Amino acid sequence: MERVHREVGALFSSCYDECIAMVARTTEERAWLREGGHRLGAVLAQVAQSVRPGVSLRALDALAEQLILASGGKPAFKGYRPSFAAIPYPGSLCTSVNAEVVHGVPTREVILQAGDIVSLDIGMRWPAEGGLFTDTAVTVPVGVIAPEAQRLLTVTADALAAGIAQAVVGHRIRDIARSVQRVVERAGYSVVRDLVGHGVGRAIHEEPQVPNFWDRGHHDASLSDGLVIAIEPMVAAGRADVRTLADGWTVATVDGSLSAHFEHSILITSEGTEVLTRAG
Repeated sequence: MERVHREVGALFSSCYDECIAMVARTTEERAWLREGGHRLGAVLAQVAQSVRPGVSLRALDALAEQLILASGGKPAFKGYRPSFAAIPYPGSLCTSVNAEVVHGVPTREVILQAGDIVSLDIGMRWPAEGGLFTDTAVTVPVGVIAPEAQRLLTVTADALAAGIAQAVVGHRIRDIARSVQRVVERAGYSVVRDLVGHGVGRAIHEEPQVPNFWDRGHHDASLSDGLVIAIEPMVAAGRADVRTLADGWTVATVDGSLSAHFEHSILITSEGTEVLTRAG
């Protein structure tokens, strides 16, 4: 759910390097993140399994909230109001359909149809009181979808895997960004440049920002032991330009092209990188 303007590099704070150092985790924090991430991954998997033609976005949101609370967590998005938002986010689950990239608001009026694709983006604090945050997303088909839509999902998932593979101690933010960008653009798609991944843990959004493309204006940093980040490629089948819809939250492609979004929260350690939000 992290958002930036086109001039991504200008938004990095002057305390960027200090913020990186602050995200090193204690043994207890790592245990909480692993457990919370595992539980959140299981929640998302159950919600994804409930996607089918005829289901409303509001029903998926209600299920997500029920499962989060039952797991001992607290929804991270519900009531969240960052600086760009006129109103707090009204749901526990972001549901973005077809040309909607991210932050789609789950309503009763929108009913999923066969052939749609829907991004499910979810965050949780675990334990609910005083716990730590993880964040994850997946884009899933609604019934049978067109081959070109399935290819978009496959490429975006591959881009996430490529980014995770570069997220190791001693590498840099640019290694993740370039890897994601390479997979996306070689497939003929566009990286949505107005939106980025982010640090996560003590808050739902922390430094560092993790772009899905790279240029000289971005602030780079080394990946250190204990860093927790959410890598989240957001990919458009057409042009990268996006706009915010009238609800003040939903971000969609300007040209109406399909978009996909995949995300995992990961913990980088000297022993190896852990995908915290993988189900199972």
